[in-house]
Amino acid sequence: MKSFRLMFIALSLALSTNVFAKTFSSQFSEFELPNGWDCALEGSEWVCQSENKDRKKEAIIILAAKYRGEQDSLDEYQAYLKAPKSFTLPGGKTQISEAKSVTVREINGQKWVDSLHLASEVPGFYTRYLATVKDSLGIAVTFSVAKDHYDAYQDIFEKIIATLKVFDQKSNAQGATRVKQQEGDLIGEGTYIPDQGTQADISMQKKGKDGSGGDETTTIIGIIAVAAIAFFLIKMKKKKGKK
Repeated sequence: MKSFRLMFIALSLALSTNVFAKTFSSQFSEFELPNGWDCALEGSEWVCQSENKDRKKEAIIILAAKYRGEQDSLDEYQAYLKAPKSFTLPGGKTQISEAKSVTVREINGQKWVDSLHLASEVPGFYTRYLATVKDSLGIAVTFSVAKDHYDAYQDIFEKIIATLKVFDQKSNAQGATRVKQQEGDLIGEGTYIPDQGTQADISMQKKGKDGSGGDETTTIIGIIAVAAIAFFLIKMKKKKGKK
């Protein structure tokens, strides 16, 4: 019965993706989403989920970028993702992930570090990490799925990843005024980069979680992982509060 249910989910997702795929685009990247999925800006990160309440529990995509600091390079990302990750759960228990794989691959002409971890953000979830650097940016996308639904979503995530593109920040002004940012600043939809001679508005700069500027010694993967953990914990607390 369980295997039949997973096959049904995989088939329905595959059909909807092939026929009804739509493009999600931020100011620094784009990719195609399955039908029935949508993305919303949560602080400085984009969060993409199914609009179906039951499917929201199964999988999530989180996307973020920041201005490159000292630790933002493909070599640093690869080294970071080769090691197990650990974090503290509510109640003081330490969760340690299993690093399943890490490699460098090319997607639409751009090199990405591609890694899979089990329980690196929340217990019982696989997380696929894609991270790259482009011009002055460090960019990361995470694909998290409940362990029981991993097989059903594996091909779906691979099809999304095959459409992943990052924009050339040097030539892609997208019609916006461009203002210089500090290394480590997170890039939200409202962030922009000024041309020379344009006065920067400090109020437009994205701040870190503690209200200060981003930490240039922290990789975008570390930032997005912390954001994902916080997102999951908030959702878990909300669910418990409803019971």
